[in-house]
Amino acid sequence: MKSVIGLYGLGVMGQSLALNIANHGYRITVCNRSRGKTDAFMEGKTGGLPVEAAYSLEDFVASLEKPRRIILMLTAGPVIDQAIEQFLPLLDEGDILIDCGNSFYKDTIRRNRYLKEKGLHFIGTGVSGGEMGALLGPSIMPSGDREAYETVDEIFRAISAKTPSGEACCSYIGPDGSGHYVKMVHNGIEYADIQIICEAYHLMKTAAGMTNSQIQQVFAEWNKGRLHSYLIEITADILTRKDEKTGNDLVDMILDRAGQKGTGKWTSMEGLDIGAVIPTIAESVFARNMSAIKEERVKTSQVFDSHPKAPLGDDFLEQLEEAVYAAKVCCYAQGFRLMKEASEENGWNLNYGEIALLWRAGCIIRADFLEDIKKAYDKEPDCQNLILTEKFREELKTAEASWRQIVVDGIANGCYIPAFASTINYFDGYRSSRLPANLLQAQRDYFGAHTYQRVDADPKEYFHTVWETV
Repeated sequence: MKSVIGLYGLGVMGQSLALNIANHGYRITVCNRSRGKTDAFMEGKTGGLPVEAAYSLEDFVASLEKPRRIILMLTAGPVIDQAIEQFLPLLDEGDILIDCGNSFYKDTIRRNRYLKEKGLHFIGTGVSGGEMGALLGPSIMPSGDREAYETVDEIFRAISAKTPSGEACCSYIGPDGSGHYVKMVHNGIEYADIQIICEAYHLMKTAAGMTNSQIQQVFAEWNKGRLHSYLIEITADILTRKDEKTGNDLVDMILDRAGQKGTGKWTSMEGLDIGAVIPTIAESVFARNMSAIKEERVKTSQVFDSHPKAPLGDDFLEQLEEAVYAAKVCCYAQGFRLMKEASEENGWNLNYGEIALLWRAGCIIRADFLEDIKKAYDKEPDCQNLILTEKFREELKTAEASWRQIVVDGIANGCYIPAFASTINYFDGYRSSRLPANLLQAQRDYFGAHTYQRVDADPKEYFHTVWETV
């Protein structure tokens, strides 16, 4: 019996996704470059499941129904291009390669065009949720040839996460690399969301002097309300864990040096390339870079050893909840605006409400809050920015005073809070009818004759002033 789908690449995510497919009753063939990993997988949790192993690409391809559908679960970059070249002589016209790795969207666009010339289909697919998500139901963001996608739609929707109302967190995103683009933006928002939560923890611990137990109770309480989300939930859980070696709270034993895999940087660079304003996402990447220079920070702390201390108001925790919510709204607004600009530039015609639904379950940023985003875009699909939709603009007005006070409190107490500060600056910049860029343009014209526009002239007209007199 032939398999309906194949999966090449048995890393952690590949194994989990293969088991998910098999658990839903779809016969799958798996293959890996090293035989040992394939054997270990088959000897593990595959008992009784419709899983077949192949030990050569020839046997792997021959085991699949036509048109062949092959999922690539490989490290982003040249490895995928190498795998494609190895598969090419073995495939027939109309076969489908599906990249479910964390690829850069421009690589996906390039591969899509290349394989189309070869008579093959390519589906770039963002998958979010980590190891457990891949196993139990991830958020899936496929793009590419729509007709080819329809041949895997049933499988993808079956294995995807489901919202509380039963909707599948999988939907066709659009042409070429749009699926991986949406996944990239998801990861950029994830960076910002995590940074906001970490800054809230930092303020409670450093400025308010709260214990980990007290902070844990705050996060647990927040998770019962509008901030209910996977990231808030796991933060509360982390703060309960004790270190087996010392008996201390484990979080205090972890070095404050953050890692990253590059997708936040991709998002930030894309914002610069396309001209989108996404400061909180970029600041969250810089925050990880700041954490990485631990030795320099320790040395500098000994030079500037005085730490300011300012009193906090009695309603500090209530204000902090408001600030976390407002900052979250702004970081999501930045991410959705970036997708909007990319969609217009690339002709993708993205559906933002549908994307919010895809992130409602299975992925790392899953949260009740996303249902509100979906409703906002369903009601106002052409809105330029999420903060202008009826619900969120009213909530930001309500939160503004607390939001500002939290930033003031953080700065007054010497706390590093780039996400909170950048969101309020983003808010203030976006709502300003006039910014000091008029002076900036005058300076550019003064030293470089870069010209400027006038408030009383046609926007298409440019002017230059001879500022220096000889």
